Amino acid sequence: QVQLVESGGGLVQSGGSLRLSCAASGEILTFSTMGWYRQAPGKQRELVAAVSDGGNTKYADTVKGRFTISRDNAKNTVYLQMNSLNPEDTAVYYCHARATIVVVTSDGEKDEYWGQGTQVTVSS
Repeated sequence: QVQLVESGGGLVQSGGSLRLSCAASGEILTFSTMGWYRQAPGKQRELVAAVSDGGNTKYADTVKGRFTISRDNAKNTVYLQMNSLNPEDTAVYYCHARATIVVVTSDGEKDEYWGQGTQVTVSS
């Protein structure tokens, strides 16, 4: 089965940087879109950044210019370089991927996958 394994979260001071990684393991799939969402306490989950298989990127206005998303298609891995972090960036960050094919599992059919989430905490 496909799993998205995240790493790179942690605690950092305001103004610092973190680099998140998310690698897909299990069945070999091609993902049309890979990206990152985040959810802060008391807020809805929001899209942070996404990148298509063609290399097109999209960023939330709040992170544009500070965050950079990239992917390695051969490794099915997506990265999020986060610079100039501030306390408002504190949230659980979730990796997300959408496959180009539907995978049939014992629980049904799916083409969308989520990571377990990794905590990013930015102190003042």
